[in-house]
Amino acid sequence: MSLFRKKDLAAMLAQAEDGGKGLKRTLGAGNLIALGVGAIIGAGLFVRTAAAAGQAAGPAVTLSFIVAAVGCAFAGLCYAEFAAMIPISGSAYAYSYVTMGETVAWIIGWALIMEYALGAATVSIAWSEYLNKLLGGSIPYEWSHSPFESVTDTAGILHHGIMNAPALIILLLLTLLLIKGTQESAIVNAIIVFIKVAIVIIFIIIGWQFIRPENHTPYLIPANQPPVLDSAGKVIADYSGAFKHGWGGVLGGAAIVFFAFIGFDAVSTAAQEAKNPKRDMPIGILGSLVVCTILYILFGHVLTGVAPWTDFVDPLKGREASVAYAISTYMTGYGWLATAVTVAILAGFSSVILVMLMGQSRVFYSMANDGLLPKAFSDLHPKYRTPYKSNWILFVFVGAFAAFVPGSVAGDLTSFGTLFAFVLVSLGVWILRRKSPEMERPFKTPLVPLVPILGAIICLAMIFALDVQTLKVAFAWMALGLVVYFVYSRKHSKLN
Repeated sequence: MSLFRKKDLAAMLAQAEDGGKGLKRTLGAGNLIALGVGAIIGAGLFVRTAAAAGQAAGPAVTLSFIVAAVGCAFAGLCYAEFAAMIPISGSAYAYSYVTMGETVAWIIGWALIMEYALGAATVSIAWSEYLNKLLGGSIPYEWSHSPFESVTDTAGILHHGIMNAPALIILLLLTLLLIKGTQESAIVNAIIVFIKVAIVIIFIIIGWQFIRPENHTPYLIPANQPPVLDSAGKVIADYSGAFKHGWGGVLGGAAIVFFAFIGFDAVSTAAQEAKNPKRDMPIGILGSLVVCTILYILFGHVLTGVAPWTDFVDPLKGREASVAYAISTYMTGYGWLATAVTVAILAGFSSVILVMLMGQSRVFYSMANDGLLPKAFSDLHPKYRTPYKSNWILFVFVGAFAAFVPGSVAGDLTSFGTLFAFVLVSLGVWILRRKSPEMERPFKTPLVPLVPILGAIICLAMIFALDVQTLKVAFAWMALGLVVYFVYSRKHSKLN
């Protein structure tokens, strides 16, 4: 049996249109754009903007967002072609099965666990931290941290974590919502997206009045920018590197903010639940990218105009506290807006977790339908027609990670899974164009093979830019996946 046996496209499309026995088609173009915005705008907007400005781009972080958006657009155009042509849940996994064969499809399906499941767990841990911050630290340390974490308070008492209860609770609530139905989940997601986007727009409108032109001059970090020292005389920022100033700094900033765009690919996992996927999937994928890019550019312009970019060199200001710091320091009388930003971050985390859990359950659903995972992952609820068993299994594993493992363990593994998917989808479009040029394509990626090649190269470069430890863990996870495939999945595949 070939390692690269492919699934027949006609059979796959027939599976998507199975006479009402499969997933409900309830999502319109507006729902899909909201799903994309829900997955993209998380804490990345509030964290990465200041980090990129302070470390590499300065006020030109707005240009960094444009560069990163162009890089994402290459992959987004490829996703749009596949999602319109193959409107079935499973995203990159399903597309790879048709173009590159079962082994590659399994590898990308296994890698997507790092993006969706691990991503949901990591974000739920961050959600717990921000909730505690909003509540003034009223949640006991023991019940908001994993057993592997400890802290000594001001009285010298050592506290050990027991479990991260808030992270587990938000995962449970969102799992119950997903089981109830895709349409209901989409409505709640749309409400959350409205709240967080409204707060972002309010910050942009109010903050615009506090922009000081001198903060945007010079727009690019000059080559002779002196290093920044901390109180002990240690260098905390050096701008002598090629990607730390000038136009090189814009590219360096793009690498930092690129991960604030991750999530739009989750829209493609809902293709089998779209009312008119051939029209709506490209609108959902590319529309959410456009909306978020515009908001990101305006946000970056206001943030670096309100506070000088040099303020964000200090890690205490340049991380999650950056926006609240800028508001409290330079926008007198708007302390309430700093609290609203924390609410927006919580809302952003909630919608990201929701879309990640939904995306992972749909990938599992497709893999189980193909026989590569046990049938339980594809069982639909008799009333709601959602993959409820998959949702519960996912909750157990993601919840265990969120409740008992520190969030720092995940590192950049989520980014690895995402970028790996981007590479294969970009290559898949080019392969299918060459092998099956006669196929109907409701949406066509322009400038093939240039766009797919650029998409693959940019994402590969991002993968190799990840730290060595992350790459070691990622490849170990992929090796485990191959063991599972040859021991179980290959034997149970329906292609047998």
